[in-house]
Amino acid sequence: MNTTATRQSPHTPWWPAPSPSAQGLDAVVSLPGSKSLTNRLLVLAALASAPSTIRRPLRARDTDLMAGALRGLGTTIVSQTDAAEPAWRVSPAPLTGPADVDCGLAGTVMRFVPPVAALADGSIRFDGDPRARERPMGQTLSTLRSLGVHVKTADASPRGDTLPFTVHGTGAVRGGVVDLDASASSQFVSALLLVGARFTDGVDLRHHGKPLPSLPHVQMTVAELRRRGVDVDDTEPNRWVVRPGEITALDTEVEPDLSNAAPFLAAALVANGQVRVTGWPERTDQAGDELRHILTALGAQVDREAGDLLVTGTGAIDGVSLDLHDVGELTPVVAVLCALAGSTSTLSGIAHLRGHETDRLAAIAAELNGLGGVVTELADGLRIEPRPLRSGRWHTYADHRMAHAGAVLGLAVPDLEVEDIATTAKTFPGFADAWAQLLR
Repeated sequence: MNTTATRQSPHTPWWPAPSPSAQGLDAVVSLPGSKSLTNRLLVLAALASAPSTIRRPLRARDTDLMAGALRGLGTTIVSQTDAAEPAWRVSPAPLTGPADVDCGLAGTVMRFVPPVAALADGSIRFDGDPRARERPMGQTLSTLRSLGVHVKTADASPRGDTLPFTVHGTGAVRGGVVDLDASASSQFVSALLLVGARFTDGVDLRHHGKPLPSLPHVQMTVAELRRRGVDVDDTEPNRWVVRPGEITALDTEVEPDLSNAAPFLAAALVANGQVRVTGWPERTDQAGDELRHILTALGAQVDREAGDLLVTGTGAIDGVSLDLHDVGELTPVVAVLCALAGSTSTLSGIAHLRGHETDRLAAIAAELNGLGGVVTELADGLRIEPRPLRSGRWHTYADHRMAHAGAVLGLAVPDLEVEDIATTAKTFPGFADAWAQLLR
């Protein structure tokens, strides 16, 4: 992919990435709620048998888009701002159209909501940001059609299997066996699992193809379904059977977003200091929990202390060979650490990142090489050879993870400017302020 074509406007604001203070880094960080959990909980609450409350949800662009989509289909979602903690009260209602769904650049919205729309009575039109029209949607559309759902793509759909498109719901979906290739995104699987219990015959989902990426996200979906009494059988590899039945209402509290911890914890290695993230769950289905092992491999000291995670830099960053297939969202920050390491690194298992907010492999290579690095794109990853890096500009491609990576790199590269740091609002509103606080 030619990433230059997806760069933002030359008028996009540039953010001078802060450098660490001379006193050293010793910081405590509290993270916002998990985007992955918040959007799954919103869908399940909208399909549940009674109202429920989601406490401490992430309030960011992706989750606001999800809430807006579900409201458009008839669900009542009310912010409880006067409560002791932020919360959404979700009251299910019959799903109806017509409605227009703005997906923005949120993969969870563009892939989770169409199966929900298939249960609505009416026509639901989906569209999003320009880059969203390039993201793979073929498996979502083909599986819906295989279930008898009428889906019509618009003339503006670049390949006939992307946004924009319209789901013409009839109020019910029979369900049954679905064969698909979800090797481009695990969201194709989660999308159908979330609604499967509401299909007349449930759903028997079978993945055929290369290994499923980001499997922890599917495991998160299955765990949340079971918490609500849904019968899910995943004993056979690459097959999930969801039996029809009620989705029980459940009041829940959203865990901190562990993937959003990546830049803050990485800062401990780059600045040779320590960072404590509060409220790190003892047990979790979040992919970001793998940071504990990744950062250890890169040379950090990682400890748990009284429910927190403490990462301490040891004065060196080690080169690594890592398979990030299940935790691809961590790749941009990990790649920057590898570019600052003492030896060559190889990151593999991440070919699917070419279909994310941007082609992340091409974007990482272009930006590091543009600053004097030596990064080679591989068929399924990156080879990163550390070199002295010079000052310059770091393009984000409207990708929040690329912005995180630029902030981390700025700790080691003087006078680095990061394009449109505000793109981090996709999952972390106020990131720039939190980053400045980290370095104080």
